[in-house]
This record gives sequence, C-alpha cells and structure tokens, in this order.
Amino acid sequence: MLTFANAKINIGLQITSKRADGYHNLETIFYPVQISDAIEVLPSDKLAFNIWNTDLEPSMTNLCVQAYQLIKADYDIPAVTIHLLKNIPIGAGLGGGSSDASATLNLLNNFFELNIPQEQMLRYASRLGADCPFFIDNKPCYAHGTGTDLSPIALSLNRYQMVIVKPPVHISTAEAYSQVMPTASDIDLRLAIKLPIQEWKLNIRNDFEFSLFEKYPLIADIKNKLYELGAHYASMSGSGSAVYGIFDETKGLEELNKYGKVFIA
Repeated sequence: MLTFANAKINIGLQITSKRADGYHNLETIFYPVQISDAIEVLPSDKLAFNIWNTDLEPSMTNLCVQAYQLIKADYDIPAVTIHLLKNIPIGAGLGGGSSDASATLNLLNNFFELNIPQEQMLRYASRLGADCPFFIDNKPCYAHGTGTDLSPIALSLNRYQMVIVKPPVHISTAEAYSQVMPTASDIDLRLAIKLPIQEWKLNIRNDFEFSLFEKYPLIADIKNKLYELGAHYASMSGSGSAVYGIFDETKGLEELNKYGKVFIA
C-alpha cells in the first residue's frame, strides 16, 4: 500500500515562553502544502526500512519505524518493509520527518484495517514529535502549547501559488531554539490571518527569523527577493531554512533558482 506525506508551512510562529521541561510554548498556524514524500508498506518476514533520494542512511530509529513500533505494541500486526522516497528537503522547517511519521501511522491503520480511533492516532503522533499530530488530520489549524494543541481554522490559499525556496543550509531544530528569545505574544494569529493577505507582512512574524537571519544572511536575502518579485507574504517556515512566498502567479521567478531548490506548490 502506498501513500504520500505532504509538507507544511508555518504562517507565523511566536515563541512565547520556555517550559520547565525544557520545551517551548509557541503559537503558529500550520498549513498543508503539496510537496510530498512517498511511503510504501509491503508484507515482509521481518521489519525492514529503506530510504531513497536522500543522503540519509536507512535506520531503524527513523520515525517511520517508530510509528510501526507504537502500533505494534498495542496491536498484533505482522512485520512489514517500509520504503520511504524523500522529496521534502531535510532541515527546512517543512515538517517532512513529522509528516512521514504520521503518514506511516495512517497507512498502517488502513493497511491492517485496525480502525484505530482518531484520539488514539493523535496520541501516537504526539509521542513521535510535536508537529506530528497536525499531519493526522492534515488540515489548516492553529497550534499552541508545544505545537500539539490544535484547533481547526477556516483558511484557504487555493487561489494563490506557493513558492518555496530551500537554500543549501541545514538548520536543526535544536540550533534554532538555542538562539531564540521567547517573547509574549502581541497578536492573535487567529485574528491576523483574517486580515487581507497584503497586511500579513505587518502583522504576522516568525520569531526564529531574528536570530537566524543574522547567522544565515542568505535566508534573509531569499525573503527579500520574494517580496521584490511580488509576493503578497513571505516568511521562513518553522525553524528554517526554507522560505516561502505567496504569489498570484509564478511567472518571472527564474532568478530564484540561484538561491537553492525551488518548489511550486
């Protein structure tokens, strides 16, 4: 059985406080975008994992394998071979690893006809990573807490073209959080996204940009170029390094190729 694991962008990302457990409280809007990895599950004599189209080595600690093991602990499912074809860039803030994990949960649930309740699927996903629960339902939502407290929102960007630029820069989540300064939220993202998209630039921010733009000026250059080329709104996604722009159309954007890999979603 085959499925596709799509990426996400963050529209706004406010790091509001550091928790006693070492994690951070945040507020963000998760929005799905159609850049996808492919995941296939096949019957097997023993659990195996393969990964393609990436420099990553296949590892039994991969989140896809961990997803299998979570379900295996509660349900008597047989061994499988998991094949993962990567397309979503790594270290980009697009949620590729989290999406793969949640897509694997959903795939196994369907493949073995387990009929696992939605609430249990969300609990499995939250054990795999902070962004993972979003990808279970995979619909626009407002996220707070550590990113696992989700509320659906009415938001559609279907009339626009999403352009995502991934420069040759890898930023780990740990690196990004080590530089960020938590700041109390000064705007409600749920209200801000109801503003005309042309006003998002003045009202919606990603707190990681303040420190990471200084360390990686190329990322700031990409954001500025997206605005120069006519984006209504541009931002780094998550903890970077990918930067997206929301356009009416995608003509005349060829010069973005000099900054890295360009995706149209």
